[in-house]
Amino acid sequence: MRVAVTGGAGFIGSHVVDALVARGDEAHVLDNFATGRRENLNSAATVHECDIREQLVELFDEVRPEVVVHLAAQADVGTSVEQPLFDAEVNVVGTVNVLEAARPHGAQLVFSSTGGALYGECEQPAREDDERRPLSPYGTSKLAGEAYLGTWNALHGTRHVVLRLGNVYGPRQLAKLEGGVVAIFMDRLRAGQNVRIFGDGEQERDFVYVGDVVDAILASIGRDGGVFNVGTGEPTSVNALFDGVRRAAGVDAEAEYADARPGDLLRSVLDVSRAEREVGGRSRTTLDEGLRRTWG
Repeated sequence: MRVAVTGGAGFIGSHVVDALVARGDEAHVLDNFATGRRENLNSAATVHECDIREQLVELFDEVRPEVVVHLAAQADVGTSVEQPLFDAEVNVVGTVNVLEAARPHGAQLVFSSTGGALYGECEQPAREDDERRPLSPYGTSKLAGEAYLGTWNALHGTRHVVLRLGNVYGPRQLAKLEGGVVAIFMDRLRAGQNVRIFGDGEQERDFVYVGDVVDAILASIGRDGGVFNVGTGEPTSVNALFDGVRRAAGVDAEAEYADARPGDLLRSVLDVSRAEREVGGRSRTTLDEGLRRTWG
């Protein structure tokens, strides 16, 4: 298949491109390299340096994609609070731009959304039909992107798929991004620096290895639309995560604790039974194994 991957030089996108190339697909990377890195690029992929906020029709006419894996995004919660207009330009306008460029070619979009930033506090693992309660412009912009995909499916008979991701971690993740807590911990331990945990460290997240996310993305291609959570379904506290990172790194370090940050969720875990049942997407990588691979 001809597959265009927006954000294909980024953390998740570059792993998707590698998997596409490995199975013999024609992979096209679309990236403006704001956060994507050229060293992530697969030499077998065709690279198009572009911004999803700009006109994409001519590029899509050249590529003629059958599938678009849409991963390009403004993904930092703090940035979305400080620069909500920029966040909306990338995540809302950019998504509509990609939808319209793909439409003449009948290309299916697999859209990367978010779990934690959409559902808010989760007393129990959040299901796809649960109330969406975004607490940041980032969550709101992703929810808007989902709504546009749903509208295009109803209006144009497309089969676009939404994947709501848990806290993804793995090789190539940038420590500077807010969601990269594993990368932050590992970078600081590697540099011999102290690790800081905000609050008491008992806040829980659904940490999912990037390889399992890639499997879910590939399994979604060709699906007849739908919204699916992608995670492990298992809560892991930040304290337990730090213990796992220490084991993977083979170091005996203590964390520093700081005041909790306003707006931080206490619990964000996904119910992944729909994805397991309908897509066959199931996280197979244990946290310890994923952390070992990432440290390596």
